[in-house]
Amino acid sequence: MNQLPIFVNLSGRKVILLGTGEMADAKRRLYERAGAVIVDDEAASDAVLAVVALEDDEEALAAVKRLKARGLLVNAVDRSALCDYTTPALVDRDPVLIAIGTGGASAGLAKSLRQRLEQLIPGNLGSLASGLSAARERIKQIWPEGSERRKAIDAALDPGGVVDVLSENSSSNLETWLAMRFAKDLSEVEDMLLTSADPDDLTLRQARLLGRADQIFASADVPNAVLDRARADAERFDLAVWDEKPAKGLTVRIRMKT
Repeated sequence: MNQLPIFVNLSGRKVILLGTGEMADAKRRLYERAGAVIVDDEAASDAVLAVVALEDDEEALAAVKRLKARGLLVNAVDRSALCDYTTPALVDRDPVLIAIGTGGASAGLAKSLRQRLEQLIPGNLGSLASGLSAARERIKQIWPEGSERRKAIDAALDPGGVVDVLSENSSSNLETWLAMRFAKDLSEVEDMLLTSADPDDLTLRQARLLGRADQIFASADVPNAVLDRARADAERFDLAVWDEKPAKGLTVRIRMKT
């Protein structure tokens, strides 16, 4: 990762935009959608960012140099080598915002991924996020312990959960979930036989189980690179603690308190 993705609050703040035409118009729409005030005065003293969308290479390079000399972060449209930052392709489910960036390598690739995700992410995801925010205090009352609360939320949002994030009914099911009472002090145990020591070979289900694990019992040959895909607060043990004669191969046993 050679770029840090961040979300910047631009509401009411000035952004310098130099250039005209299709490229400049697209940038104007994007920044105005985020609440920015677009100015074409390069000398604007209170601007926080700058965008250079000039067609001529020499003019663009000169403008970038002048703006950077003032300490501004600059986005040079279609000139990734000159950019201090790039603007990602966006999937907007306000207040949920999914950003896809390629570090300037290919805007077309980012666009294609965005189009796929637009089909996958339900339109009501923003409503679910707003509902969870509004119910924050109520959730704390139902599950006062932080660890208990996190487990309940994770289970509800998981695939097939009451408020599965990819379900079209998730926001309407939120009240149903809050009205439910869950059994306490139960444990769910899952065994995983890994196909390789490469964490990228984990299946989606295995990655999700690691993310939910409270305790992990791993055979000695399971590398830390795999176990690091689990939560930082998950307890780790040698599988021999559980089984004196554990199964052969890269084995991980997951224990989850539900």
